[in-house]
Amino acid sequence: MTKPTIYISRKIPEYLVKPYEEQFHFKMWPEETTPIPKDVLYEEVKKVDGLICLITEKIDRPFLEHASHLKIIANMAVGYDNIDVEAAKQQNIIITNTPDVLTETTADLTFALLMATARRLIEASNIIYENRWKQWSPFWLAGTDVHHKTIGIVGMGRIGEAVARRAKGFNMEIIYHNRNRKKAAEKELGAIYVSFDELLERADFVVSLLPLTKETANKFDREAFKRMKSSAIFINASRGGVVDEEALYEALKTNEIKAAGLDVFKNEPISSDHPFTTLPNVVLLPHIGSATVATREKMLKLCLENVSLVFQGKEPKTPVYPD
Repeated sequence: MTKPTIYISRKIPEYLVKPYEEQFHFKMWPEETTPIPKDVLYEEVKKVDGLICLITEKIDRPFLEHASHLKIIANMAVGYDNIDVEAAKQQNIIITNTPDVLTETTADLTFALLMATARRLIEASNIIYENRWKQWSPFWLAGTDVHHKTIGIVGMGRIGEAVARRAKGFNMEIIYHNRNRKKAAEKELGAIYVSFDELLERADFVVSLLPLTKETANKFDREAFKRMKSSAIFINASRGGVVDEEALYEALKTNEIKAAGLDVFKNEPISSDHPFTTLPNVVLLPHIGSATVATREKMLKLCLENVSLVFQGKEPKTPVYPD
């Protein structure tokens, strides 16, 4: 009996696929850091039964119609806005993602980004690298306290709750906005549910952990930044598409808000000539929310496990369904 063929859109360590080699034949894009060209991926999926891909691969309706023979697409991410899930359902293609295994790691990065932005850590580090540490004065590189401030979390899912637990350790007031009230989080963390507008007006740190949907696209627009305190710091560790980047740029340039820390962008990757790189009050990271060795291994193992279960005729662990 011929083994099903699974294509992996980026090079991953052999030891991760080895346990499944009796069940599957694997093909893999040979580059670890260079994305697979779209035309190459199109050709490869003609000849395979399953696909493990990254958030950077756009799996739209034309792609899915071209690859209707696929049984599963395992997306190595929690978010799946790169995939037309409704079109996949129509083609009877199962979509899976990788929730839970990256929750705590992404929360660590989110809070680290918040602290780095508040305390101007990147700016301070660059002063030494650029040999500009010539003096000291009372308010030189003075940043913003994190402890005992108000954090406003927009999107109180698993990662949002994990960030709130870290904020509690800093004795922060925790307010949040979400589609649904999270009574358990309110009881455990003392989190307070507020409207979106009230959160913007009250929070010292506004943290976006929203999924990207039709409803959340450009949620943080010009009006949202106008509602924030002039001392507010905005953190986005969710999806770039939830932010109107031109509006954020203007808010930062005109000091309408104090600063921003961004791990995600509307169009990725960004280059060194991106408008945000001209601003002194922004910290930029290259979408590394889940980037630890242990967590990336767990994400890939979950993708492989989901693929294995589907070809055994079983329900995958983390299926994604259309809204």
